[in-house]
Amino acid sequence: MHVPLHRAPDADRPDSVVFDLDPGAPADLVSCCEVALILHDLFARLHLQSFAKTSGSKGLQLYVPLNNGATYGETKPFSRAVAEALAARRPELVVSNMKKSLRGGKVLLDWSQNDPHKTTVCVYSLRARERPTVSMPVAWSEVRRCLRARDPSLLSFEADAALRRVEKRGDLFAPVLALKQELPRSGWGERGARLETQLMTGSRVTAIRRSA
Repeated sequence: MHVPLHRAPDADRPDSVVFDLDPGAPADLVSCCEVALILHDLFARLHLQSFAKTSGSKGLQLYVPLNNGATYGETKPFSRAVAEALAARRPELVVSNMKKSLRGGKVLLDWSQNDPHKTTVCVYSLRARERPTVSMPVAWSEVRRCLRARDPSLLSFEADAALRRVEKRGDLFAPVLALKQELPRSGWGERGARLETQLMTGSRVTAIRRSA
């Protein structure tokens, strides 16, 4: 099931900012974990909490909940600035342009989902595959573990495992529907200058990669 980021009747007011991390072979889910953790650290420095879920396929999705009446006119430029700043900072790892010819061995940081006409696979949806897997919320500790182990299977969940996991751990995605946060209103600019500065201050991901 694919759903928009807004709720009726407020078709111009998304509840969240979303980033769809889509790996281009030979990049994989492990590569997505690396990018997701860089974003997590960036948003933490901007005083924003973020939440991750698997796409149920080969990628990850990262949500920054807002729930404050923000418009797509605010969230889409912000998400684009984030993607372009990270692609400029880590061109060997990230691409923000959707051209398939640019995506080999990199993670597409798709910011274009932040649009009233776009939809993203809903959390807990089953994907249409030979062995259906579930779009599943995951803790940041699990994302770090997947990166350290370099094992994509650690973040793959079929239906039975997904049900057991929710029974044991509850709904890890619940805060996305309730947590109220404010995007930076100024300072990041058309080219993401503030975001580029934040990225250049370093990230805990560097230490994770060196210890992997």
